[in-house]
Amino acid sequence: MQRIVHGTCIDLSSEGKGVIKLQKDIVFVDGLFPGEEADIELLYQRAGVYFGKVKKLFKLSKDRIQPKCKICTSCGGCQYQQIDYKAQLVFKTNRVKNAIKRIGKVDAEVKPCIGAKNPYNYRNKIQVPFSKDRNGKVIYGFYKENSHIIMPVKECAIENKKAAPILWDIKLLLEKHKISTYNEDTGKGILRYVLIRTSLHFDELMVVLVTSTMNFPGQRNFIDELIKLHPEITTVVENVNSRHTNVILGEHEKVLYGKGYIQDKICDLTFNISASSFFQVNPEQVEVLYKTALNLLNDDKNQVVLDAYAGVGTIGLIASSKAKHVYSVELNKFASKNAVENAKRNNISNVTFACDDAGKYISSFDGELDVVIMDPPRKGSDEVFLDTLINKKVKNVIYVSCDPETLARDINYLSKYYKVTYIQPVDMFPMTCHVETVCLLTKVKNN
Repeated sequence: MQRIVHGTCIDLSSEGKGVIKLQKDIVFVDGLFPGEEADIELLYQRAGVYFGKVKKLFKLSKDRIQPKCKICTSCGGCQYQQIDYKAQLVFKTNRVKNAIKRIGKVDAEVKPCIGAKNPYNYRNKIQVPFSKDRNGKVIYGFYKENSHIIMPVKECAIENKKAAPILWDIKLLLEKHKISTYNEDTGKGILRYVLIRTSLHFDELMVVLVTSTMNFPGQRNFIDELIKLHPEITTVVENVNSRHTNVILGEHEKVLYGKGYIQDKICDLTFNISASSFFQVNPEQVEVLYKTALNLLNDDKNQVVLDAYAGVGTIGLIASSKAKHVYSVELNKFASKNAVENAKRNNISNVTFACDDAGKYISSFDGELDVVIMDPPRKGSDEVFLDTLINKKVKNVIYVSCDPETLARDINYLSKYYKVTYIQPVDMFPMTCHVETVCLLTKVKNN
């Protein structure tokens, strides 16, 4: 396209891109923030919107800082590293406010976003693709935004510091043992991704090797040398994904070393986390998030609670101390199995688990529900689930959302029957545009 335009950033998009308005055209720009003025190179157009990159900055935001990572803009993983953390929290609060007003079409107070004590090196889950460069050298890193081009990264500013040396030694061992990396174009090669999970409260660390085939050549020697180099690794799991897909994990797993899972704590409860289980990536902020949500439960221990989209059972198990009974529903079979184990581990007996789709389960649920706690994926809930909330006349819905726009859409769908009485953003993902939100919806009388 090779066209240069000049403009001033007036806002941020939901993806954390700077917004420039040029007469009738809108331009989204990485690494540009409100009030900043720049020359922009237009790269491409999609759905009527131009996308561009900064060529030259003329006016800088008072909140701009030097990022810790040199490739944060081109990587696409950290949209906000160039901006002061306090300003990030303001952006996130405003994103939730705008979504609730524009999409939700309700008038409700949005409290200031709760920030993290440490906004760096917080991620307890790191997953990186492995490949080879033009010279045949093994590389790993992150995909450049909207591409399959791997940008080599030796250390990431938001991942747990234990991951970097392990990933580097895996690269060296692959080269030493001549273990091939997967080629997406040809479908040949063995190692596709490496996933690392760390524990905050236990000295446990999991390495997951995502391969195209089970039992690759030289596997035993590779694992033995990796453990010798890094005795902090307590378990190694092989996950097989032979499909031509962007989905990282496959359905078949084999434990190569250790017990096949790690443990961590939330709100004094211990949880087992397997390779494919969903578990919040910021272990310090997840306690803030869950306590914020569960403080909305009253102390009536006769209430019946449904924990929908339950993952490994975290919210439901923590909520069990405030409920007569909790029904915990999760579709992922590995996570659902972990949830059952987690209840036993914590001696909790008033929770019933179901491996099922949340919408189907609640539709067929026989009985009354006082509270539904829902923590759906980024795409939000669906009309089957929301219609059942309405039909069953659930008194209170505690909605934990990882996407303000889909939260606002679902709030709008429920707005004739439920009033929004509490909205609290929580920053689970510092340096990125993402924000979690806890929302309380209360049944409107006579509806």
